[in-house]
Amino acid sequence: MAFTRRRLLHGGALIAAAPAIQVLTGASSIRTAHAQVKPAGLKWRHGLSLFGEVKYPEGFKHFDYVNPHAPKGGMARQIGMGGTFDNFNLVVSGVKGSIASEVGLIYESLTFQSLDEVATEYGALAEFISYPDDFSFVTHRLRAGAKWHDGKPVTPDDVIFSFNTLKKHGPFYAAYYRHVVKAEKTGERDVTFTFDAPGNRELPQIVGQLIVLPKHWWEGTNDAGVKRDISATTLEPPLGSGPYRIKSFEAARSVTLERVKDYWGRDLNINIGRHNFDELRYEYFRDGTVALEAFKGDQVDWRMENSAKNWATAYDFPAVKDGRVILEEFPNRNSGVMQAFALNNRRDKFRDPRVRRALNFAFNFEEMNKQLFYGQYKRISSYFEGTELASSGLPEGKELEILETVRTEVPPEVFTTPYSNPVGGNSEAVRNNLREGMKLFKEAGYEVRDHKLVDGKTGKPFELELLSESPSAERIMLFFKPSLERMGITVTVRTVDSTQYENRMRSWDFDVVVNLWIESLSPGNEQREYWGSHAADMPGSRNVVGIKNPAIDKLIERVIFATDRADLVAATKALDRVLLWNHYVVPQFTYPFHRTARWNRFGRPAEMPKYGLDAFPALWWYDADKAAKVGKRS
Repeated sequence: MAFTRRRLLHGGALIAAAPAIQVLTGASSIRTAHAQVKPAGLKWRHGLSLFGEVKYPEGFKHFDYVNPHAPKGGMARQIGMGGTFDNFNLVVSGVKGSIASEVGLIYESLTFQSLDEVATEYGALAEFISYPDDFSFVTHRLRAGAKWHDGKPVTPDDVIFSFNTLKKHGPFYAAYYRHVVKAEKTGERDVTFTFDAPGNRELPQIVGQLIVLPKHWWEGTNDAGVKRDISATTLEPPLGSGPYRIKSFEAARSVTLERVKDYWGRDLNINIGRHNFDELRYEYFRDGTVALEAFKGDQVDWRMENSAKNWATAYDFPAVKDGRVILEEFPNRNSGVMQAFALNNRRDKFRDPRVRRALNFAFNFEEMNKQLFYGQYKRISSYFEGTELASSGLPEGKELEILETVRTEVPPEVFTTPYSNPVGGNSEAVRNNLREGMKLFKEAGYEVRDHKLVDGKTGKPFELELLSESPSAERIMLFFKPSLERMGITVTVRTVDSTQYENRMRSWDFDVVVNLWIESLSPGNEQREYWGSHAADMPGSRNVVGIKNPAIDKLIERVIFATDRADLVAATKALDRVLLWNHYVVPQFTYPFHRTARWNRFGRPAEMPKYGLDAFPALWWYDADKAAKVGKRS
């Protein structure tokens, strides 16, 4: 299932390293727990699930995992995502430096995702949802009381404007909503989205994730009388309809959101016990070390820690020892991950899968894990690592049946050999791996001349540029570099600023980068943008690798049009297995927990939701008694 940036923020962080647009959706059957027949003979639903019955009936009071009596007040200070910002416009938030996740709190979407169910959504701006049995369209009925912060009502025209604008100006949204052909007003408060074909069961829920923007504001002028341009970046605080508004900001350094006291949706059942802080302040740091020191100096209340080294060595300061700072790990149960050295298959040097596989034999993960990460990580061996969707062993049953439909188009190992990564960790294993890698290079037509790996026909050296924009990625690449050089490869590690990195990525001007793909428990349409041929040459798409493979395209369609959960699991495992055996990436590592550190000023529900165990700040609140014991903020 697709998680929009707003989902990430409202529902709690999923993966700390996830890009701002970390967005995905599922394909199992959609049913309702409590459907009603409303006027015009339509069957209206208050909630949709991709796995079966929704948990909460129509009219439920609040989610089970919230504290409905949580006190309101106080401030939570966090570190902003992205290191800096230069833009408040979500439509062009793919531009580096935007703060999409933070600004997302000022908006509402049509539906909201529950955190104790998989792939289940309830009405937010939309009071009810309806669709036919063939899933050829979906209609959302807006709530009569929904309004913008200027008091004007949220209308179908706003929804239509948002859909058309996002598709036109956002490369991600163009791909994500590619199969939604139009949005039109079909009633006083009704908007109908028509799909390009029937049978895609996830599209009604994908449409519900649409963030709705105010048409009248964007088509108006600013205080200087200049017409606003929704296709351009802006630092003018935008008008929203959500629980928070921008109170103040210091460009590139900080932004403060304030809770909207007369927020129209404050008493909705989906919002009871949520949005408890009067203010949310985000501080931005270009340097990770400075950000850590700011936390230790009590300039920030909450921190997600992505560094194994920091987690092992940097939290031994007095406030931790005396309990004023709490360190806590929350298990990640709601997503899988593939983090890897992504090889740009658009370049001829990576066209041969033997070359791609050979590079995996040069990666000594075990030694890296020991030296750099204090043994905390595990090697990734699936594009859906950490979920039931990960393939293993040999295909059987329904998965084998699906793979038989593409047998002649996939590597034969798919059917004969369980996938595994090379294992290093000692000198003998490393030597054996390098020999195997060199054997593959030789089979692909390369040979060593004067200690350099060259094309046997042209004599051209095999060269790699490992491109990064962060010290953490550079550190991993520098560890990888000597092993590659032992194979005779000429290697350059280049770290550039975020703007240059973004420009090079959009033009696909790279050999190897570190990339992260987040997978939900119910994958679907986003797989086309991850791995589909259509997205390979689309600037800004998430098909970073540049995959153009008809068999993978067919398997993606099997995932999207799965008829039930069992069919979805089998189709996803088949897709995973074929991706792995094509060796498009060199898999890296993962950690199955979110590492968090916080100054002990906050309360939280007694039982946190299964799929949002940290969920800060959405479900937490300011605890005055705890805060008094910690002491005054610096």
